[in-house]
Amino acid sequence: MELKPVYPFEPVSISTPPAGDNWVAQIKWDGVRILLYYDGSTARLINRRMNERTLQYPELLDVNAFCKAQSVILDGEVIAFDQKKPSFYEVMKRDRLKLPMKIKQASVRAPITYMVFDVLFLNGEWVTEQTLAERQALLEDIMIPQPNIQIVQNYPDGTPLFEMMKQYRMEGVVYKDLGSTYPINGKDGRWRKQKVFHDLNAVVGGVTYRDKTVNALLLGIFTNNGDLIYIGHAGTGKLTRKDWSMLTEKAKDLQLDRIPFSNVPERSKDAVWVRPELTVKVEYLELTPGGTMRHPSIQGIVEIDKTECTVDQLSSL
Repeated sequence: MELKPVYPFEPVSISTPPAGDNWVAQIKWDGVRILLYYDGSTARLINRRMNERTLQYPELLDVNAFCKAQSVILDGEVIAFDQKKPSFYEVMKRDRLKLPMKIKQASVRAPITYMVFDVLFLNGEWVTEQTLAERQALLEDIMIPQPNIQIVQNYPDGTPLFEMMKQYRMEGVVYKDLGSTYPINGKDGRWRKQKVFHDLNAVVGGVTYRDKTVNALLLGIFTNNGDLIYIGHAGTGKLTRKDWSMLTEKAKDLQLDRIPFSNVPERSKDAVWVRPELTVKVEYLELTPGGTMRHPSIQGIVEIDKTECTVDQLSSL
């Protein structure tokens, strides 16, 4: 029996928790979405973009050690820890590996945990038309939790959970309707995600173009010594077409023939440097170990003095 990979059900983004007794909240783990396919003899691991990851996570291939099922498709998140906190950066170290020897070494040096939150197929039958409550009951019956394989816990109230996620700088919360079925390749409001983001004011030190219009900004903040350090590039967010046109015009007047950043940006090859005068507000998930923003989103052009765009903003995170 061949189990063909499917696209998983995706939550929609929200800014406030849903109301009602039919909702449960779960921690949104900062990892890689992985579906495990087990046909009774062979296990495969496929990410949400349908890329195979079976080689990368050999710890999950002995399915009989943690699941009492003749065949099964599990949905969950593979996470890795940086000290005591889940770290997307750490799990990506594992996800990109291809050489068997390096994967074997990494499984010891950078162990992963599989946080299972759903079951789609069980013992030869699809269970996606059952409710989430029913599918969770199936999970409880078939899973044998291990230190590195756990069932994601339900919380009845997402508000204190979200506050805890903010306190510990974790990714956020997913809210799920207990009556929801699992539409393959679906995305609707029966699953909702609320992310914990930070924001800051940044200076534009460079731009990139598409069809002669600015399409992304290279951003920085000032150190206490007055150096402008690069913290990432952003081309998405809430700016309108008119805003991008305005930035294109302003960039012409601010062009520099040298890099204004004290460190070298990752987009240097395609960048046009500008005097650090324009300021924007940026929302982002976290800073990577390299000091750049992850998932930055431009919230707007702000009229403030560039001297307010400093590293001191990071002290409040």
